[in-house]
Amino acid sequence: MADTATLQSKKSKAKVEHFDVLVVGAGISGIGAGYHLKTQCPKKKFVILEAYETFGGTWHMHRYPGTRSDSDLYTFGYRHKPWVGPPIASREEILKYIDEVIRENDLGDHIRYRHKIKSASWSSAKKKWTVKAEQLETGEILTFTAKFLWMCQGYYHHAEGYTPEWAGMDKFRGQIVHPQTWPEDMDLTGKRVICIGSGATAATVVPAIAGQCEHVTLLQRSPTYFIPARNENLLADELRMLGVDEHWIHEIVRRKYLFEQAEFTRRSFEDAEALRNELLEGVKACLPEGFDMSHFTPAYRPWQQRVAFVPEADLFAGITAGKASVVTDQIDRFTEKGILLKSGRELEADVIITATGFNLSVLGGIPFEVDGKKIDWADTITYRGMMFTGVPNLVWVFGYFRASWTLRVDILGDFVVRLLKHMDSKGAKQVEVALRPQDHNMAVLPWMDPDNFNPGYLMRSMDKMPKRGSNAEWQHTQDYWKEKDDIPKIDLDAPEFRYS
Repeated sequence: MADTATLQSKKSKAKVEHFDVLVVGAGISGIGAGYHLKTQCPKKKFVILEAYETFGGTWHMHRYPGTRSDSDLYTFGYRHKPWVGPPIASREEILKYIDEVIRENDLGDHIRYRHKIKSASWSSAKKKWTVKAEQLETGEILTFTAKFLWMCQGYYHHAEGYTPEWAGMDKFRGQIVHPQTWPEDMDLTGKRVICIGSGATAATVVPAIAGQCEHVTLLQRSPTYFIPARNENLLADELRMLGVDEHWIHEIVRRKYLFEQAEFTRRSFEDAEALRNELLEGVKACLPEGFDMSHFTPAYRPWQQRVAFVPEADLFAGITAGKASVVTDQIDRFTEKGILLKSGRELEADVIITATGFNLSVLGGIPFEVDGKKIDWADTITYRGMMFTGVPNLVWVFGYFRASWTLRVDILGDFVVRLLKHMDSKGAKQVEVALRPQDHNMAVLPWMDPDNFNPGYLMRSMDKMPKRGSNAEWQHTQDYWKEKDDIPKIDLDAPEFRYS
């Protein structure tokens, strides 16, 4: 008993570490934040807290077969670090790339692994955040203080994915697996597999296991748009052949991709039917003659949900080879042998993979307080999808859906360091965003316009997310092509910014 009391006493007297900036998460966003701090604010003392045992975030945690990017790495990669591989990259290639960024910029000493944040509390009197974190190796609760919080923890729960509750799941005699928690010892050799889902994860898993299992059936409630193409960039290859420097290749190819993505997005609104037909024709060309295209004909217009790139048309190659098939129907219930569909058909399986999406996480699910009052993020209004009314000295990196996530990491990286320098020049220790008189009668809207973008994981949790306003400053546009010009021009002395 005495030993326990002594230990508790030592813990309570543990040193409090103070930093100018505390970055939450060592994934693609957190490492990007570290790079911007190291290169643009070299005198700022910062730390990156990461719950996992290593860097990578999503790319460390996702280990299902064939895990790869669904964005090209010329735009998903950082602007400062040339990408030299194929446009669509494997998990291993992306982790290698992030590791190089850490090593080349000496970021390793700033990262604390196995540190899970338990709470964050802002004090207006002290002008700082107090963050409690558990050191997962020892169970010790550590205390950090910081002038500024840079939230880079992503947007969904890593510990478990979203699996709907279907009747009879407990009766199924086989194995049910979500890709997000893929077992390391999983062996599908000779097994009949059903993969439920129609998005990028399903389109990755199905071709990756088609050659291993006896047969895999892609079971979807509704189809998704796909873009099948060669996993190469001929322009990049030609420029390399001509001896052009990789930094120039990266910039040129990056700009070309972004131009093409902007045109794709424009057409999804202004020329949706023609674009839809082009996408469907591209898929049809990869399938056997006479294939029922209703399985790949979505009911919504392009870009209302993310469009998945299929490198080398591998998903369709498995179907053509007879190793994979697709069924479009609704699930009535699970049975001992597999799944009974609403149509009355029963699909038998040894393994059922539920590639059914994510559970959205609002700022990591961390309990936040401001001056002793708990923050309910749904009561806040966002400033351009990155800052929030009533919450000082905090920025959340929420990337793009129609363009690569990392593009916003770099844009917000520039913004945060500019804001930090501006605060220093003013002698300000606190900054927050607040509604102006002209904003008080504006419409308060959901975090994302469902007519603009409406994936299931977002719709399921919209009520937990911050709100946006109808006035421009309070919008969350998800428009890279507008933000890349607008955010660098933000007037940091505009009336929506309050300093003290």
